[in-house]
Amino acid sequence: MNTKPSEFQIDSFISQYVIKRSKSMFADDIEKYDDQLRKRINEKSVLVIGGAGSIGSSFIKAILNYHPAELVVVDINENALAELTRDLRSTKGMFIPEKYITYPMDFSSSVFKKMFIKHSGFDIVANFSAHKHVRSEKDIFSVEALLQNNVLNARLLMELLSDWPPEVFFCVSTDKAANPVNIMGASKRIMEDVIFSYSDAFPVKTARFANVAFSNGSLPAGFLARLQKLQPLSAPSDVKRYFVSPEESGQICMLSCMLGSNREIFFPKLDQAQMMRFDEIAIKLLETYGYEICYCESDLEALEKAEELKCGSRNYPVHFSVSDTTGEKGYEEFVTDNEITDMNRFESLGVIINKSIPDKEKLNNLLDQLESVVSRTDENKEEIVKLLTDYLPDFVHKETGKSLDQKM
Repeated sequence: MNTKPSEFQIDSFISQYVIKRSKSMFADDIEKYDDQLRKRINEKSVLVIGGAGSIGSSFIKAILNYHPAELVVVDINENALAELTRDLRSTKGMFIPEKYITYPMDFSSSVFKKMFIKHSGFDIVANFSAHKHVRSEKDIFSVEALLQNNVLNARLLMELLSDWPPEVFFCVSTDKAANPVNIMGASKRIMEDVIFSYSDAFPVKTARFANVAFSNGSLPAGFLARLQKLQPLSAPSDVKRYFVSPEESGQICMLSCMLGSNREIFFPKLDQAQMMRFDEIAIKLLETYGYEICYCESDLEALEKAEELKCGSRNYPVHFSVSDTTGEKGYEEFVTDNEITDMNRFESLGVIINKSIPDKEKLNNLLDQLESVVSRTDENKEEIVKLLTDYLPDFVHKETGKSLDQKM
């Protein structure tokens, strides 16, 4: 196969080679619960935080099928908000409420608070703002930024919502929150406790799910960027991951948000046979573009051979190697041994049930300690890891001293 860039259809590639499904795995559940979804979304006011990202924008497209009365989208990425609006308005048949507005602002800022109070809250609030990459953990400064966004700002948002309670609140989690080995995963696990600690004031739901194929900032999205620039591809050869499509990522969040009960965590029913390695995706992508694979022993060799691409070579250099960076988990899981699940309610979804309200005193003590640590100038990563480990006994931090930023 020799596909020209102009002919490449990302959705078709994902469907055929990555998730290997001809339709969304959630399609049957969405059809079954169509009436409930319509009743719970139709004519509601909706606030989506982090709505210009891959998952947030997919969530927006999912809920717009049910005609909310108002949609407000907040994101710090002004350019992405502009593209979201262009995308929505350029899609035939896409419903966009008359009351639609985007705000390029930080949800922890004073201007966001002013906007929220002026609006007197919203019926549905969904938060997708997060540091989501393992590579977010590099040094003390990157760790502080991660914790501020994923944990401490979550508490600020929940405090604001307590004054203007929504009918439902959703915040996306991650599969890496189950038995975490990196600070990002641990932060999202603590985020779950933060939002659940307010569930006595209004309904709170979340979802853990797999990698979103070709999402912004993901390694597969990087493959496409490298192809455009004729740069070599690099990927781990020993890391298997579950994948969902961008469409599916928005749908699972919608189903969790609108159909979940208070303090429930949704996750997709995927089995290990559906896992894929990143190097497999890279190979299939190159084959789709009509390239022969040129396997290299190092980043340097791959960079040197990439120069031949500029002269018309159809041999594409790649460097695949075993993972050796901090926080990289060799496998994925959605549920821990001490969590109770309901596997019968939905065709395509499992649900973690019977979650109790977290110990607020213990949780607030952790958050206060984290705020105290990050306010100092002599803090260190090890100190933060200890605080997280003391709170999460199942957090076994995998430290190798090497970051993904040190790899191609």
